[in-house]
Amino acid sequence: MSGGCWALHRLIVPAPVHCGRRNGGVDTDAAIGQPHLNIMFKYEQKILVSEVSRENMTFLQSRSGTIDYLERPGSDGPALVILHGIGSNAHSFTPLLAHLPGSWRVIAWNAPGYGASAPLDVEWPLAADYAGALAGFVDRLGLERVLLAGHSLGCLMAASFAASHRERVARLLLSSPALGHGMLRGGQLSAAAQARIDDLQKLGAAAFAAQRAPKLVHDPEANPEVVSRVREAMSKVSLPGYAQAARMLASGRLLDDLERLQVPTDVIVGAEDVVTPPDAALRAHSALRKPWQGAFAAVPSAGHAIYQQAPAAFADALAAMAEGVA
Repeated sequence: MSGGCWALHRLIVPAPVHCGRRNGGVDTDAAIGQPHLNIMFKYEQKILVSEVSRENMTFLQSRSGTIDYLERPGSDGPALVILHGIGSNAHSFTPLLAHLPGSWRVIAWNAPGYGASAPLDVEWPLAADYAGALAGFVDRLGLERVLLAGHSLGCLMAASFAASHRERVARLLLSSPALGHGMLRGGQLSAAAQARIDDLQKLGAAAFAAQRAPKLVHDPEANPEVVSRVREAMSKVSLPGYAQAARMLASGRLLDDLERLQVPTDVIVGAEDVVTPPDAALRAHSALRKPWQGAFAAVPSAGHAIYQQAPAAFADALAAMAEGVA
């Protein structure tokens, strides 16, 4: 079958330094100070013949302990573990499979409280609680070292895991990273997190998803199929899992974990993301210390649901990760 692929070109461009408090995972502060250099990618779409067979474009559903997950078996390639965001699930990664090498073992979990995965046993979990669940999950699967990719809220989980288990992560990709709201656990929820829980309770999952999904897609009117996929995944969220995730978002402090990270880490964001915009992603990238700071990529014409709206570009970022692993 044929499909789109993206050629990557490295560019050195000035980017502003930001500081200040985070609000709802969105950086609203003005740029200050002198510009610094960030490595970005420019994407040029090319049409190539895919070497991925139809059998390698489907997930198999499985379970490990309390975690429900999807897996596409590989052969001699790396193992990739991908973590979805707060309004999604493992199935949302299906469009990626057509763009990933058939030799890769690809594993997408349903986070605790999502799909058929059991929720965590604490009402207000921290990112470290999800990282602990992830550690048990990869242990049970016998995965000694993985490529790890998180999207949005999944970045908080992935960074916490990588910071505590650096020997288990060959390289990390943070996509559309949610920075977290930095609230103390047990206190008053941030307004953004509380609104998520209230809206789900008031509207129900279907109407909740219909209201929120278009915001995750750049130019939603021109991309109805992408909006439909995002809405379908979001309509599956439920309580208490979603409320636990919203509380974790409220207490999340991604930048703190990134400052102590000792794993090569890349950052990718949709250039048109209005949920976790490029400025916030640049803050995450800037928090990484050398030599762990990898590439920064902004994908044109893509919104927050980057791996659904631009799966080929996202897959190329994953391929670049693999190339950088010894």
